[in-house]
Amino acid sequence: MADIEEIFGIKTDNKELFESAVTHPSYTQEKGLDYTKCYERLEFLGDAVLKLVISNILFREFPAYHEGDMSKIRSIAVSDSVLSEISKEIGLAAIITASNHDTKQGIQKLESVTACAFEAVLGAYFLDGKMKKLEKKLDKLFAPYIKEINANMDKYNAKALLQEYTQSLTKETPKYRLTGESGPAHNKVFTVEVLYKGEVIAQAQGKSKKEAEQKCAYLACRKMGVLECQK
Repeated sequence: MADIEEIFGIKTDNKELFESAVTHPSYTQEKGLDYTKCYERLEFLGDAVLKLVISNILFREFPAYHEGDMSKIRSIAVSDSVLSEISKEIGLAAIITASNHDTKQGIQKLESVTACAFEAVLGAYFLDGKMKKLEKKLDKLFAPYIKEINANMDKYNAKALLQEYTQSLTKETPKYRLTGESGPAHNKVFTVEVLYKGEVIAQAQGKSKKEAEQKCAYLACRKMGVLECQK
């Protein structure tokens, strides 16, 4: 557990908890271990821990924001894409244990897996009685992401903006269509296009279909002048 202590800068007392936090279900299945030895239960707890901490940060940093504004920022801050990026950035993704087969397939690089492991470690620290220290660490880790999200909400909220705008014009909604996938299973690139009234208005790529759709919607919003309408 020296790796986790080094990554988070917080001592770990219950070794078993943290071993489970970085263990993928495929490993417990391969070794015939009990279900509780993988990260899934701890991820469930860590998800709640993270939402509480992020909510507290937003409540403190944006005293004039409505509940809806804070909810939008939080939903992005705790998304798999952000958690995965942080997990890889701090080196947590590199210590996830998986089955031999899944390890060869590069499962430790998958967005969903790295995000789950990150939340599981938070759950482990909560049970280990390190909540105060954990809050300080998360405050530092998420500060730049929250700042960037708040400054660029149009980019993250593009799908909703585009739908509202198109419905105000013709009652029709934009349609997203996956047009291509490339790359290995652990590092796929998805290509998506968005259509309005049967016409393709933008195309974009992303590491997930959701990311590609969001980028696509943002490009469509810029092309149709939606963002200018919001100002």
